[in-house]
Amino acid sequence: MRAHQAQGYSLIELSICLVIIALLAGGLLGTLGQQRELAAMQEAQRQLDSARDTLLAFAMTQGRLPCPARANLPEGQADAGREDCSLSGHGVLPWATLGLPQTDPWGMRYTYYAHSLFTAPVTAGTLASFNLASEGNANIREVLGGVSNLASALPAVIVSHGPNRLGGYLPSGQQLTPGNGEEAENANADLSFIAHARSADFDDQVSWINSALLKARLVAAGRLP
Repeated sequence: MRAHQAQGYSLIELSICLVIIALLAGGLLGTLGQQRELAAMQEAQRQLDSARDTLLAFAMTQGRLPCPARANLPEGQADAGREDCSLSGHGVLPWATLGLPQTDPWGMRYTYYAHSLFTAPVTAGTLASFNLASEGNANIREVLGGVSNLASALPAVIVSHGPNRLGGYLPSGQQLTPGNGEEAENANADLSFIAHARSADFDDQVSWINSALLKARLVAAGRLP
């Protein structure tokens, strides 16, 4: 009888140990998953910052911003990732033209809008496609339908569609169905974009170039008076 009781207690203790190990493993996996997700978000922000700096450098040497690339061209096609100035201003970041990565950490192309005034060819006798009075037309809001802008009159906007990838373009050129509400606003090819802290329904990351900064860089480069 005592032998059976001893064996029973041993099995119970073993079960408790297994449960504790499972809980610890689950917590560890959760922590590692959160760390990977945080690292991906930080990498996306680093790429957005790099893209912004590269766009400014392009403007300083070319006198204009690059046009978007066609979003729906599969990688491998000759013009995939190259600026296409026949577009209306909406597309994806022209990664091949700029020498940047094609995709964000979640495998999606960066959405890119640039006002045609700032991407127009530089005409003879001038050094830039725009002047000190030029303004962009895109705006950033913190709330969908809000009346106040976080930033306005922007020449260019870049969007990473985040971990859920909704609304972004795959390297195949396929667009994933946009999410609802605020994320859809960043994928509907209009002039309004949403940017705020990550939430349960919003994980996009947005960067932009304002007119004042762009003009200042071109003044420094001697392309604007």
